[in-house]
Amino acid sequence: MDASTTVLDVRGLSAGYAGNQVLDGVSFKLERGEVITLLGRNGAGKSTTLKCLMGFITEKTGGIAFEGVPVAHCLPEQIAKLGMAYCPEERGIFSQLNVLENLTLPPVLREGGLTLDEVYALFPNLRERSASQGTKLSGGEQQMLAIGRILRTGAKCLLLDEPSEGLAPVIVKLIAQTVLELKRRGFTILLVEQNLRFATELADRHYVMETGRVVDMLTRDDMQKDSARVEAYLGIRHA
Repeated sequence: MDASTTVLDVRGLSAGYAGNQVLDGVSFKLERGEVITLLGRNGAGKSTTLKCLMGFITEKTGGIAFEGVPVAHCLPEQIAKLGMAYCPEERGIFSQLNVLENLTLPPVLREGGLTLDEVYALFPNLRERSASQGTKLSGGEQQMLAIGRILRTGAKCLLLDEPSEGLAPVIVKLIAQTVLELKRRGFTILLVEQNLRFATELADRHYVMETGRVVDMLTRDDMQKDSARVEAYLGIRHA
């Protein structure tokens, strides 16, 4: 693709915590309007990659360009203002705030974000629970709130860490429908996932990670023709 369509260009990214290396030369690209996934076993470095992209990890080397702007050494707030947003695995709901307060807490940083009514249209449960405290929500409602919160900021590139984890199948289906709707609206989405079926239904391309490296890339067609290829990486066995 033309360079102008590249939203994220990650080259040779290495990173760690307190001197312990977690990522070792990670490279991949994310094109405008794509949904791509980072797949791999626990400890492969997937979540660390997202944290590096958002500027939360400073102990790193390599290149990260967002919309053509080098951001490897930028602060999280600078990256957010450029149009990237991060939804963490732990969701980060403020327990002492109600749903409406959680939704409206992050500032609007750019034009084009969803209005409160648009967020409620995506997640009707949140409108019904708008006065409920964050701790009173189910796991699925907390995930809806975590995603809905970043949609107001104006970000068009979303980093979603394990959005289906621990959720009932009906809620996983709702989250999948939401991701597809956001793609239809022009969002670019990078998913970290363990749920292979969920990832396969959504993503245009899949990058497989092992021990801090990207070891393979599969297109949607590759996954349909040869799912055993990625299942082998993930250690999935069939009875």
